[in-house]
Amino acid sequence: MTTREDLADAMRRIAAGDRRALEFVYRATSAKLFGICLRIAGDRGEAEDALQDVYVSLWNAAGRFDPARASPVSWLAVFARNRTIDRLRRRKRVDASAPIEAAADVADASPLAEDRLLAGEERAKVHSCLDQLDEPQRGTIRTAFFEGVTYAELASRQSVPLGTVKSWVRRGLARLKACIEA
Repeated sequence: MTTREDLADAMRRIAAGDRRALEFVYRATSAKLFGICLRIAGDRGEAEDALQDVYVSLWNAAGRFDPARASPVSWLAVFARNRTIDRLRRRKRVDASAPIEAAADVADASPLAEDRLLAGEERAKVHSCLDQLDEPQRGTIRTAFFEGVTYAELASRQSVPLGTVKSWVRRGLARLKACIEA
């Protein structure tokens, strides 16, 4: 099983030019990153090309990874997302000769200030409610949902049965829902 520390160490080695470290990171993360690329691209071929672009770019950008700011998987997930979106944008470049009036038809996709404020309040409420959970529930939910770790991996890490992890998550989510709705 690959740990966060193993991946962080491999990222440092990639930055130093270690090809075997890149292979290690590829084997540990390619399935997850391919899923991200596929979900964004909507096309298997485009997702495969995007994934290749992710690892080629990672070879040059691994030095920017800071383990104090993000987990390796989270950083790589954002990296894959951004690379895939960049590829799609390059493919769909708008013709620069379009008249200025065409800009009126483009909707502003950014959320309104009120929506951003509400989202911030909701995020604060969720974190406040998470802090009220018992440690096994809180830690398991945070790791599963914020870091993308599977229940099986959590059970293995914590040396508890898979059913126990599932119970912690189910009960924790029920308490979380009740807290948020209160």
